[in-house]
Formats: sequence, C-alpha cells, structure tokens
Amino acid sequence: MTAPLIIIGTGLAGYNLAREYRKLAPEAPLQLISADGGDFYSKPMLSTALASQKSAAQLVMKPVEKMAEELRAEIWTETPVLRLDPAQRRVHTARGELAYSQLVLALGADAFAPPLAGDAAGQVLQVNDLADYARFRAALAGREQVLLLGAGLIGCEFAQDLASNGIQVTVVDPAGWPLSRLLPEAAGRYLQGRLEALGVRFCFGQSAQAVEQAAGRYAVQLADGSALQADLVLSAIGLRPRTQLAAEAGLAVARGIVVDRQLRSSDAQIYALGDCAEVAGLVLPYVQPIMQSARVLAANLAGQAPLLSYPAMPVLVKTPACPTIVCPPLTAGGEWECQALEGGLRALYRDGAGRLLGFALLGSATTERAALSAQLPAWLG
Repeated sequence: MTAPLIIIGTGLAGYNLAREYRKLAPEAPLQLISADGGDFYSKPMLSTALASQKSAAQLVMKPVEKMAEELRAEIWTETPVLRLDPAQRRVHTARGELAYSQLVLALGADAFAPPLAGDAAGQVLQVNDLADYARFRAALAGREQVLLLGAGLIGCEFAQDLASNGIQVTVVDPAGWPLSRLLPEAAGRYLQGRLEALGVRFCFGQSAQAVEQAAGRYAVQLADGSALQADLVLSAIGLRPRTQLAAEAGLAVARGIVVDRQLRSSDAQIYALGDCAEVAGLVLPYVQPIMQSARVLAANLAGQAPLLSYPAMPVLVKTPACPTIVCPPLTAGGEWECQALEGGLRALYRDGAGRLLGFALLGSATTERAALSAQLPAWLG
C-alpha cells in the first residue's frame, strides 16, 4: 500500500492545501493530523467575532467529519506530533506512528507570551485558535474593562471589536503609535484618533512588567512604575512561527522553516507553508500569501514543478472605525509621503528614484487600492 501524503495542521494553510491537492490528485491517499478538534473555521474572524455576536461554536464553518468526507482523507484530531523521522519517512504522534510518501508542515504560529512577573501573570489571555477564543468569551462575560497588550494589527482589531461592544479598552504598547511596524507615524496617529473616538484609550511608550490580582480585578504594573486596573488582560503582541518540530528533525530553520520557491524544505520529501514557513527570506502571516502558496505546493505535490511568486498583496486591517489597507514595503531605503484627504489619509512609500514600493490607505483613501497596487513591484517575482 502506498504511504499517504501527510499534512500536519488543519488551519487555513493545511485545509486549503488539501483542497487544492484533491483537485489535482483525486484518488491519492491523503491524511491530515490536527493538534485540536480539526473543525474548519476562519482564524482572521477571531479578532472580529464579538461584533458579529458569534460564539466559538458559531465560528465553525464545517465540522471535521464534513472536511474528512469532502477531502476523502483520514484526519487524526487531538493528536500532538512528537517528532519527525525524515530518514525513515515516519511521523511519531501521541496516537502512533505513520509512514508518509511526502510530508507537509502547516504548523502555524504561536502567540508570543509576554515575560511578565506577578501572581496573575498566568491568567493573561491570548487568542490564537478557536479554543482560546472560547476561553476568552467565557472570561469576558460580565467584564467591563479590558487591558490589551499590543497595538499591532491583531491588537487594533481586538480593540475595535471590544470597544464596539461597549467594553472599556486600554491598549499598552512600547511603540509610539498603532501599527508602528506597518504605518508611518502620521497614518498611525490618524488610526489612533478614529479608535479613540470609539472609546479606546492608548498608553504608548510603555510595556507591562507584572500582573497582580487586586480585589477580583487585575493591577498591571508598567515600566515607569505606574499601574493600570482592568477586569481582564489580553495579550496580542505578535506571533512566532512554529519551528521546533522541524529543527529537532534537522531541517533548516531561520525565522521560519526554510523552504525554496517550490515550498520544499532542506529535506526533499518535506514541505512547509503558511505562518510557519520562510520563503526566500519572507515570513508573511497573511491570508493571500497562504492561498497563493497552497496552489503552488499542491501542483508540486501532484508532480508539476511551478515556482512560487508573490505579487504585492495589500493587507486589510479590520477596523471599521477607520478602514485601513496596507501594502508594506519589503525593502528599506525609501521614504513615506503622507497626505491628508477629506475623510482619510494616503501614505505612499517611494524609493530615491520615485518608484512606489508600498502604501497605506485609511478612510476614504481605501478606494485607491486597486490603482496603487497595479504600480507596485512583485514581492517575489
């Protein structure tokens, strides 16, 4: 019996790869391994689900049984992978060993755990999957004040979602403005103003040092010695690609699992895609690169040999109080040009020759997305 293609991971990357592969190889043996329940849901919805009044169960788009039926695949759920054996082409799991013909790592990324002291540091919540979201919703019941660590993309989306539902939100970040890694200051300040109008409070230039219990609430100690009170503390300070399994198996790892433009790792029979993968030096934890990678990898697994390319792919920040679209420049050496518009702001990043390398569009400026995207060079040509 031919060993199956095995995909480790049933998130957006794993399931979309399986779907694309089934189009090209309808009868090939296929198995997926999931560390969780394996139900299919949209992870980007986790930071906006309060506004849609959806519970964790309601975010499930298809149960794992339906996914197994549609993919004609065997899916092992609640099955941690213990180690890989590339020499023998075997996966060792908590449920037993499996042989593979080809292996795909769609492991995703872990949320950064902030290094906090204090007797309540272990009660700081993070939302990185459906189970996390269920715990967050349960903990949020009856709470009025949330302290949010991180003013990046996910942090701003959570701040919008919470404030829109009547929760008092304070956001703490060591940077000087929201989305500081994606937006120039003028654009970040514009976004800040719109979120503040919604009721969000920002505390920039500060980092949390400790979290203590305080009369049924939490006291968060900041670097300057001050403290903030909250009913709940949520951390959204970023993601770290899951590389440990690959590194322990001897695969090349840098910021992510190093793969070539066919998504092949340093082992010829092992591939990686999604948040855990590093392609040509790029780690892009966004939906469009994942979908692009899934199509290319499926073709490679089916015996074709396409190379992955990335056009410039704008990122939508889900903050309805200030619609924001960012196409970050992937190279330095340019400068931002910001222009206030009626109801919005346009920020263009140009190099010394005047070539457009990136943009940020806020409010009314988001209508320029298509025209500006057409002027950008490919991220990976």
